[in-house]
Amino acid sequence: MQAIGNPEYPYNIYLVGVGGQGILTIGEIISQAVNLQGIPVNFYPTKGMAQRGGFVKAQLRIGKDLVGPAIPEKGAHLILAMERSESLKAVRYLKPGGDFLLWDYIWAPTAVMLGQASYPELAVVKEQVQNAQGNFLVVSPSLLPNFEGNPAPDNVFLLGIALRRTSLGKVVTFSAVEEALKNRFKRFTSSNLFALKAGYNLEL
Repeated sequence: MQAIGNPEYPYNIYLVGVGGQGILTIGEIISQAVNLQGIPVNFYPTKGMAQRGGFVKAQLRIGKDLVGPAIPEKGAHLILAMERSESLKAVRYLKPGGDFLLWDYIWAPTAVMLGQASYPELAVVKEQVQNAQGNFLVVSPSLLPNFEGNPAPDNVFLLGIALRRTSLGKVVTFSAVEEALKNRFKRFTSSNLFALKAGYNLEL
């Protein structure tokens, strides 16, 4: 398999969310898909912070064999964020002209629930991304479809959207991600393939 388009390497992806959302799984799937295409990739997940509700991040650097683990500020071609408040931590890494895809899930921390802190409005995230000269795309969790009576995997749904709507589709092919999903999920292949296709075909 070969990637399409003519991407700039290293192609950097910054992933951010909270524990339990499958952020690291997105990184693993992309890494496997890129490897299937014969493209080198370095995947750097955050260790020890993946408890449910805790801040989780990961970085992928695609296209070069030897590259450092830290994406520089203004160095990410793509930000994939799965929680509104935590997404703000990623804005400074966004490359001018890069894509910022937000799954607008809200996980209110204890301080917010106790009224001791405020939770950011969506407009705040949009403004910061635009100030960083990024392309802002937001997806409401209400758009997540059901598969056989249960919600489809939202992380894979978002990955499908990214393949269609961001520069990620110039780096990795849909068929390579499909193959990576089949390798990764032996028991839940059908639901994950459904989520990927539903995200890819979603009209926004």
